[in-house]
Amino acid sequence: MLSYAKWKLRPHQQVKTFEQWVTNQFGARLFGIFFKTYTEKVWGMRCDEISADWAAQRIKGLSLGGAILDAARRSLSFGRRRKNDGMAVKTLLESFRYPRQGPGMMWEAARDKTVAQGGTVVMGHAVEQLRLNDATGRWTVTARDADGNLMLVNAAHVISSAPMRELVGRIHPMPASVGNALALRYRDFLTVALMIRAEDLFPDNWIYIHDPKVKVGRIQNFRSWSPEMVPDQSMACVGLEYFCFAGDGLWTMDDKDLIRLATEELAYLGLARPDMVADGCVVRQEKPIRSTTTTIASRWTPSATTSWKTTRPCIWSAATACTSTTTRITR
Repeated sequence: MLSYAKWKLRPHQQVKTFEQWVTNQFGARLFGIFFKTYTEKVWGMRCDEISADWAAQRIKGLSLGGAILDAARRSLSFGRRRKNDGMAVKTLLESFRYPRQGPGMMWEAARDKTVAQGGTVVMGHAVEQLRLNDATGRWTVTARDADGNLMLVNAAHVISSAPMRELVGRIHPMPASVGNALALRYRDFLTVALMIRAEDLFPDNWIYIHDPKVKVGRIQNFRSWSPEMVPDQSMACVGLEYFCFAGDGLWTMDDKDLIRLATEELAYLGLARPDMVADGCVVRQEKPIRSTTTTIASRWTPSATTSWKTTRPCIWSAATACTSTTTRITR
């Protein structure tokens, strides 16, 4: 509390970085405990290189006083109060809807509805070019399948979930903002899923790992998301998330070595002994997160910034330490 009071009395006046913004809001001590290490694991850069604008957007509405008050209400109300739905402060969210068998159900439902309404879903094609006809205002999308067969699609509208840096080079005529798009940086990550001969290792959906002695950034408990994701009651399944850059040491590590690393770090954290691990697998995902450095942020006007967000859905929040949440299953 002394650190918090100090920075409230004498805050950073020129707030440009994530570190300065969080220190002003929570004090230097809490920044070092709950924000610094995890944030640097996620983004792969120092907190004084991350834009303050990102912090203000992701930790919007959260204050130390609000967090303490929320914790007190949870502890003293003994279940009689209405649970926090996250509408006021998303970081304090306690419950939310989640697909019974994981997020893939959403994409399956989207596919089924598209087909039911007369649409066509084409898989296994790589988009090569998106060309806008100024006269008609329509797009011609060129795609190619694994066998090299070309497909042309004429469309009035194109919606893309591709990383902006990859997309902009395929758009013709080339956008004026191509320089800004190419300057964007992305962070990759991989998940090591471990099957554990035990009951659930912890009751939370996930826990955030701040310890700098381990590389893992967050651990998910898949059965807490939905019991149907881990139907074998004698086994637990956790996912250890590692943030990296495609091509670096973690990304290129052999799957067996990654499973060994995850097993060792799980043991170091006191969650499970190595002999309890029955099996594991590795899933890699490229460019799920776009980072905002102070250099990149300085090139954007406020109106432009709202259009250049993470190009794929993200679930991380650097504001949370070890938040307990409950899951409402969508059927």
